[in-house]
Amino acid sequence: MKQDMIVILDLGSPKNTAIARAIRDLGVYSEIHPHDISRDKLSQLPNLKGIIINGGKNVLSDGVTIDVNHNIYEAGYPVMVVEHESVQCANKRESWPETEEEIKAVLKDFIFNTCHAEPNWNMKNFIEDQVELIKKQVDDKKVLLALSGGVDSSVVAALLIKAIGKQLVCVHVNHGLMRKSESETVIEVFKNQMDANLIYVDAGERFLKKLANVSDPEKKRKIIGAEFIRVFEEEARKLEDIKFLAQGTIYPDIVESGTKTASAVKSHHNVGGLPDDLKFSLVEPLYHLFKDEVRACGIELGLPEAMVYRQPFPGPGLGVRCLGAITKERLEAVRESDVILREEFARAGLDKKVWQYFTVVPDFKSVGVKNHARSFEYPVIIRAINTIDAMTASIEQIDWPVLMRITDRILTEVLNVNRVCYDLSPKPCATIEWE
Repeated sequence: MKQDMIVILDLGSPKNTAIARAIRDLGVYSEIHPHDISRDKLSQLPNLKGIIINGGKNVLSDGVTIDVNHNIYEAGYPVMVVEHESVQCANKRESWPETEEEIKAVLKDFIFNTCHAEPNWNMKNFIEDQVELIKKQVDDKKVLLALSGGVDSSVVAALLIKAIGKQLVCVHVNHGLMRKSESETVIEVFKNQMDANLIYVDAGERFLKKLANVSDPEKKRKIIGAEFIRVFEEEARKLEDIKFLAQGTIYPDIVESGTKTASAVKSHHNVGGLPDDLKFSLVEPLYHLFKDEVRACGIELGLPEAMVYRQPFPGPGLGVRCLGAITKERLEAVRESDVILREEFARAGLDKKVWQYFTVVPDFKSVGVKNHARSFEYPVIIRAINTIDAMTASIEQIDWPVLMRITDRILTEVLNVNRVCYDLSPKPCATIEWE
């Protein structure tokens, strides 16, 4: 590993990711590790230059008080302790700063003057390190990758192609929960343009059958995640030397799926939904990257901007946007309204401005009037948010003429819909997706 590293030990503070990002913004690599990491494991981390003990609640949900292993103070690394309202470094206790610039100033002094770290964190070095690690992990074996065509899987594919070439086998599964024309686009870009070793699997009916009458969001995610693995296992049995499964797991996925000091917000299909009898070893080269860093990695790898800045799409697809038990009727309403929203955002120039936008169709109906008669049909909910790292999100203020044009098209062109709503909820308290 070419980058110097600062480690943050997690004692339950909500500011862990903010500190990690601030350190990376200073050009130094940072990772968040559990509070109870051992001195031996710390010493095995490459190019470790310093430790930040980030105090939080210091209490788990069952009331158990937690602390770091005290022998890490004897490991020979500079240590900075952040306690709720203060920071202590080299026996000097000061108030913890509040503004972003003040926080960076404190971190900068610790990182460069105390730890003597070098500002060598950049995507070129990251890619070189990952290529080396992937080659070492995989050796001459083959790797299976779920290639959805989204940003994360696309960047993983490009990184693995750079590292191991044709040893990578990409599998695109059409689970019946894709956006309109999504699978056709994936085949065109990756198979025809990028010459990837791509296998296409049409499993739409199989997934929908498994999801029939399942309304709980967590159960849906786990069913979709587990079924994905089953499909890959079936494909792997047709191939030789498949020993690894590559995934586009990124850091927000890990945080939201729960850590030792934080409860889960929601399970991610590539974190909480993996079956216990998984027969592959995992390759997760983006594991410690935030979303904006994943995009920067894709650009550095030479992927087209249109692909790198493509609309984010959850692993479970439209399954978490067709709320409650999935029906083909509502699934089609989500798919068609999503197309209209994307077309109108592009027309208004919002596709380059807004980070993520999509439609949701809930599993209840409302009374309306269509064609001079009473109707009892579904609402469509529009969500448009801006974010840097998917940890927090703000709402895009859409001009009324744009919203009215979208509303008119959805009510006119989408079947079984009689109402359009705009979601004004930021993250937190809401998450980006509804499920």
